[in-house]
Amino acid sequence: MLKNYLMVFFVSMVPVIELRGAIPIGLGMGLPALPTYLVCVLGNMLPVPFIYLFARRFLIWGYHKPVIGPVCKFFITKGEMGGRKLEEKAGKGLTVALLLFVGIPLPGTGAWTGTLAASILDMKFKDVLIACMGGVLLAGIIMGLASAGVLGAASSLFAV
Repeated sequence: MLKNYLMVFFVSMVPVIELRGAIPIGLGMGLPALPTYLVCVLGNMLPVPFIYLFARRFLIWGYHKPVIGPVCKFFITKGEMGGRKLEEKAGKGLTVALLLFVGIPLPGTGAWTGTLAASILDMKFKDVLIACMGGVLLAGIIMGLASAGVLGAASSLFAV
């Protein structure tokens, strides 16, 4: 049982997959929903401070390197463009916008991407942690309900 929880914990730390993939995996293994949810939230949040503190520095460092330079330049350019657009639309509600960006389980969103964008935008660390934690909690609830079939059952009630 511990082995399954560790697997779910580490899967929730993987970029792109995060807890959006780890919760269905855990429930598919027969793990109880609440402990799986908590383990996935912890695993998904563990990389956030490291991403915030080191991602921007790494990208700036690698910007002019011959092998990784184009990749770093791409991420900095895209991150700044996306971040500025988000900042223009959200205004003072940037923290709430980041929470929703992290929390709505769509491709390309999540704690890794949200923290990277926040790092590039130079948001306050406290605001990033609050927004990412809220977003991860929201995404976990959505994925838990979807994995348990609650959302599918509810949508079939309204399909006439």
